[in-house]
Amino acid sequence: MGHPSDSVDYSGSMANSPSGDSMLDRLVRILDSFDSKTPSMSVAALARRAQIPRATMYRLMEEMVEHGLLARDGEGKVSLGLRLWELANRSAATQDLRSAALPFMEDINQLLGQNTQLSLLHQDEVLVIERLSRPGSVVNQASVAGRMPVHRTSMGMALLAFSPTPTLEDYLSRHAQIMKQYHPQLRHELAEIRRRGYATFDGFIDPETTGAAAPILDGQGYAAAVLSVVVPRGSSTLPAAAMALRTAARGISRALGYTAES
Repeated sequence: MGHPSDSVDYSGSMANSPSGDSMLDRLVRILDSFDSKTPSMSVAALARRAQIPRATMYRLMEEMVEHGLLARDGEGKVSLGLRLWELANRSAATQDLRSAALPFMEDINQLLGQNTQLSLLHQDEVLVIERLSRPGSVVNQASVAGRMPVHRTSMGMALLAFSPTPTLEDYLSRHAQIMKQYHPQLRHELAEIRRRGYATFDGFIDPETTGAAAPILDGQGYAAAVLSVVVPRGSSTLPAAAMALRTAARGISRALGYTAES
């Protein structure tokens, strides 16, 4: 710990800096700086990514390491700490969803021989909360706690198609240009996904694969989460994959106590 005058003040206005951002803003920017492509980095690189003065970054890093929010290796590089994993796994809603979904995910994983993901819509992105890997499966860029773009994944489009109207319109108001670029017939696509009960897209992330995803519906018929797989492009197993995903998604909905079915 540094000198008392250097300690983090969490009271009042969250210790606003001269630039006007609060201490909480800074902490969130620090944590958001890490992703699957950059799981660790130097303190100087972290300061640049988080847009925090280097001296301040060193001080915050020391305190976050002490509290387990960050970890530091022998070379001085920092990464996310295990305490974050511990805290995240206390989320009751996520735990309930994962517990209900895992038996069905294991069945899908065994049946199709491909990686299987459980995801939800979070902050305009697809957040992967569970993944079962499979040796010999096709390329799949999804990873647990990783985020994927809504407009380029079957997961995202299934979640969007089965979102409440205000959620859908709010999302589209912020991302109209990119959605028009990738989905010029968006309204028709979303209607078709709702009609079929699942979404499939070829080569949006990897040119050699097809993603398939089915929504896990809540009691009002909206997507609480989505179950998905990635199969080889042009695979004859796609129809079976879509049917299996829909069946599993309905089973998960029932396990969660929801009555609505796709």
